[in-house]
Amino acid sequence: MTPSSDNAALHDNVALHGNVDQAEIAKFDALASRWWDREGEFKPLHDINPLRLGFIESHVSLAGKRVLDVGCGGGILSEAMAMRGARVTGIDLGEAPLSVAKLHQMESGVEVDYRHISVEAMAAEHAGEFDAVTCLEMLEHVPDPSSVIEACARLVKPGGHLFFSTINRNPKAYTFAILGAEYVLGLLPRGTHEYRKFIRPSELSSWCRQHGLRLQNQTGLTYNPVSRRYRLTANDVSVNYMVHVRPEWIGEERTGNGNGNEK
Repeated sequence: MTPSSDNAALHDNVALHGNVDQAEIAKFDALASRWWDREGEFKPLHDINPLRLGFIESHVSLAGKRVLDVGCGGGILSEAMAMRGARVTGIDLGEAPLSVAKLHQMESGVEVDYRHISVEAMAAEHAGEFDAVTCLEMLEHVPDPSSVIEACARLVKPGGHLFFSTINRNPKAYTFAILGAEYVLGLLPRGTHEYRKFIRPSELSSWCRQHGLRLQNQTGLTYNPVSRRYRLTANDVSVNYMVHVRPEWIGEERTGNGNGNEK
């Protein structure tokens, strides 16, 4: 079977059964009650959230923007963006994390519209309605990442901004993200990630191009086990990395000048 026929078969399966891995949903449902425990299993998400938010805000001013957070989980990024003045909708297929997000929202008073819906279904209902779409730490948990990217591309307004993050697929990423983070340092529960689902930057860029998106910027996210601190490292995408992409064309006009800094 050729790669193209493999992809076609995958898309057909997604269309029939939905782009969801029930084992992945169950995994995060089981941990949902501890989503906002800053010293628990989701401590890494809390630690990297200011960096994620900073990367996003370096490319788009969130105040007043309509933003969709795909795979929002318990709402860590969703609330942070809402606190910056964005009108945020958070979607996820995990019912337990969404329940936690809504409960925390009642405590924090931060306004976010949470919905239990797939990104593909959301795109069918709300195409072209969002100034920015974020999809962070989610692509490596779905059967067909390209389908998610396609839906995100449909959801963003012409000239809008999209942000994806995932984990590279190479021996270093396996050593750091699985052996190191899950088994040696205990930063994440064992079984959080599957190496075969990791995504090379070239694969992510290819899927983006297929769906009319142009890469604007990318950065690595590195962890120092001595200082126990994370930082953005532009020239190191060997493990965790984030990208900023934009729609390539708007009718007869291009979306910006390609430097990634239009806001």
